[in-house]
Amino acid sequence: MANAVTLAKFSFGMGDRFAQQGKAQLAACAKAAALGADIIPVWNKSNREHLIVGSKPPSVRAEADAAVAALGWTKPYHVDADHINLGTVDGFLTASDFFTLDVADSIGKPAEPSAVDDFVRRHGDFGGAFGLTADKVRAAAGKYLFAAQDAGRIYRHIESARGAGTFVTEVSCDETDSPQTPDELLVILAALSDQKIPAQTIAPKFTGRFNKGVDYVGDPAQFEREYLDDIAVIAHAVKEFGLPANLKLSVHSGSDKFSIYPAIRRAMRSTGTGVHLKTAGTTWLEELIGLAEAGGEGLAMAKLVYAEAFAHSAELCAPYAAVIDIDAAKLPSPATVNDWSASDYASALRHDQSNPAFNVNLRQLLHVGYKVAARLGDRYLQMVCDCEESVARNVTENLFDRHIARVFL
Repeated sequence: MANAVTLAKFSFGMGDRFAQQGKAQLAACAKAAALGADIIPVWNKSNREHLIVGSKPPSVRAEADAAVAALGWTKPYHVDADHINLGTVDGFLTASDFFTLDVADSIGKPAEPSAVDDFVRRHGDFGGAFGLTADKVRAAAGKYLFAAQDAGRIYRHIESARGAGTFVTEVSCDETDSPQTPDELLVILAALSDQKIPAQTIAPKFTGRFNKGVDYVGDPAQFEREYLDDIAVIAHAVKEFGLPANLKLSVHSGSDKFSIYPAIRRAMRSTGTGVHLKTAGTTWLEELIGLAEAGGEGLAMAKLVYAEAFAHSAELCAPYAAVIDIDAAKLPSPATVNDWSASDYASALRHDQSNPAFNVNLRQLLHVGYKVAARLGDRYLQMVCDCEESVARNVTENLFDRHIARVFL
């Protein structure tokens, strides 16, 4: 399966809720390039985020193009229609050249029995690879075949609009209840090949919790074993099923999974593989830190956002209930935060686990609280512009120092 648009070995997904930090984000990739590491930026934004903020997919393309022009970036870059399905993809067709096909809702739905029978008849037990038996193949097909067919329907819809080979395809299986075992992943990849989807990245679900904006909750050693197993599955699938040679793992981190970054780095070095690391709302949080550190009206705005997020926490948290763990008793009151200095606010929010002032509960609440800033509209955006130096500095330092350097350098 050939692709004219080919995703590079190392790629980095960057979310930007309000499309303000493109240049600051790209500056982090430029710093890596200056050190000899080609980390290809991929700006990602989901339909849900667009709906909450009130933006449209072309705004992400405009932000990316403007950043590339301003910094003179000559390497590839992409714009990701993040977590789309047939019902949401059309708005992204012209602006995106990277499509993350989200089939989580289709996992577990039964395919036609005849389709399952045909799949098992054609593939058998995959030669016993990764412990597969015909019964295990049938069980995995019963769980994942319909989802692969759904991915095929989405892919063909995009292909009919854009043309074959003109975009990067990622398939996401991560937003589901149970992690995929290596033998299940092999069945999934075989089914995607049957659908003739030239997937360049696959995002499985790993054991442990990938909560928004905070570190991995789980056993990093177990994650490393699963990650290496999945690399082996992909290598086997590329050889056996004719999938793209550059097919690689995509880690939908929810941002800031610092404790598993060493495992990813070791795996890449030992196997020679790449990775697509996708981050999300960490840039929005750096905007708040930048506002706070600017002091004055910037700090007042950051405090207002927290007060409103605190007041509307139930509403803000509901859509993200599966990927946050907030102890409400450990959230400071708005009155307390109102007395904080710029340093107090930044210390509580910045993801520095060595700082005793860091508050993981406050960070998660603000991570999902971008709807507050969206409601403030131009008032918030103008303040971000007024505090550009402080905001941009924090955005670039966060992406480079805490993410890119730890994984890729």
